[in-house]
Amino acid sequence: MSFAATQLRQKLRALAALPPDEPVPSPCNSICRISESTGLCEGCLRTLDEVAAWSGLDEAGKRAVWQRLAARAGGEPR
Repeated sequence: MSFAATQLRQKLRALAALPPDEPVPSPCNSICRISESTGLCEGCLRTLDEVAAWSGLDEAGKRAVWQRLAARAGGEPR
């Protein structure tokens, strides 16, 4: 499993434990490189569009991004 996938799975567990009224944290882990082969950030597995849109998303939109990241990382969406 890649470093990014491992990090995201850890963050997914923390996200699942968040109370519903808590703000959804960013998946960014400060490894900001877009893979030419996948088009995904090598650190957080988001697309450029997902990275650019993050700050304008509501909490439901951020959770939707996390759901997609869970699938990309091979984790369980919650």
